[in-house]
Amino acid sequence: MSTTDLGEHPAEDIEAEPLIAYRSRRRRWLRRLAKAVAVLFLAGTFLSTAYNAATDGRAAVPSGLTYVQAGDVRTRYREWGTTGTPIVLVHGFVESADTWQYLAPLLAAQGHRVYALDVDGWGYTQRVAPFDVGHQARQVNAFIEALHLASPILVGHSSGAAVSALAALDEPADVGGVMFLDGDGLATGAGQKTPLTHLFLNPYRTTLMRLAIRSDTVIRAIYDATCGSGCPKLDAAGLDQWRRPLEVPGAEEALWSMVNLGVAGLPPSRLAQLATLPIPKAVVFGGADSSYPPHSPQTTAARIGAPAPTIIPGAQHLTSVNSPAAVAAAVAALAARAG
Repeated sequence: MSTTDLGEHPAEDIEAEPLIAYRSRRRRWLRRLAKAVAVLFLAGTFLSTAYNAATDGRAAVPSGLTYVQAGDVRTRYREWGTTGTPIVLVHGFVESADTWQYLAPLLAAQGHRVYALDVDGWGYTQRVAPFDVGHQARQVNAFIEALHLASPILVGHSSGAAVSALAALDEPADVGGVMFLDGDGLATGAGQKTPLTHLFLNPYRTTLMRLAIRSDTVIRAIYDATCGSGCPKLDAAGLDQWRRPLEVPGAEEALWSMVNLGVAGLPPSRLAQLATLPIPKAVVFGGADSSYPPHSPQTTAARIGAPAPTIIPGAQHLTSVNSPAAVAAAVAALAARAG
């Protein structure tokens, strides 16, 4: 063996040693990281499971509520006034009949009979799947029939606009008019379907949901963002109004089902059929509502055959809470056109 051969291999070994050491250290750190992740996952799963078990008790449904059997859904509702044109208020996503508590008395004072129902999946109505727009529209029509209401005006807020539209399209002879309030009625509008139950698996999604629902800060932040500075501040009773319906038996399962379905809506072609119905329509939006594109009120009015939309300056998405007097005036104008 030559001296050259003897000298080459030790040099190569010396150069390889740092690389070998680096790879060895990297493997050790990767193993440590994998162990840390596994420990955190197990600890998180344990804590999440324990939290869910500790908070598994459901809130009681308030006593003294009024119900009627509307089709296959035992429906909770509220009413104001005893005479005049019937008006049925159809709320939107994560709302209930109580959302109308500021608007409904004003409408009753104008001489209307006002009804607000908890749409299937929300409030204190019995939860009966499926929680889609078709089933909710059938519930509204069955509600009209159960209470023997003659040609009521339907006022649909947010996703309630699509429910009201489909109710009118399904039973046009039973509806006297339709108002879209802060809603375009489209399945492709605000709040498109997002498969959140695939992104957050249990027990984590239940934990996250319960933490959010139980947080006064989270509820107030969402309320302030959608209602605006002109809305009443949430006190303890107000917080309970928004929180409790999400904690009653069956609420969690229904909520995840509706999240997967996305906010209720209809195709543009289906909504356009409203324009052919010989009933008055109206579109009302808050001027500061950022849930929809700026041109949405005008486009929606043209699509359903309504006059130019009514824009309430400064109001955000919850106009019936932010500006109930302005909304009441718009509803009164629609009722007058309905005769």
